[in-house]
Amino acid sequence: MVRRRSKHTRPARPLGAHHAHAEDKGDGRWIVRTVPGAKAEKEYRCPGCDQPIRPGTPHLVAWPDDPGWLADSGLESRRHWHTACWQRRR
Repeated sequence: MVRRRSKHTRPARPLGAHHAHAEDKGDGRWIVRTVPGAKAEKEYRCPGCDQPIRPGTPHLVAWPDDPGWLADSGLESRRHWHTACWQRRR
């Protein structure tokens, strides 16, 4: 039996950019993808309000289009947001 490498040592997998769109905010251009409640299986902490996003809650994932020179990919900087918190963000 062949064992798969630990998910923690594998590179980040793409988030399906065909379901994502770009949005401009005050701090740059962001790629945004919605997560339907049926696909939200884990709990995350929203950086907008510092409250949990519970499993089953529809929300969105955003990452910078240009990650800057310190990161290999914007996907490393992705964060899960409550939809309302992201919409209030300028």
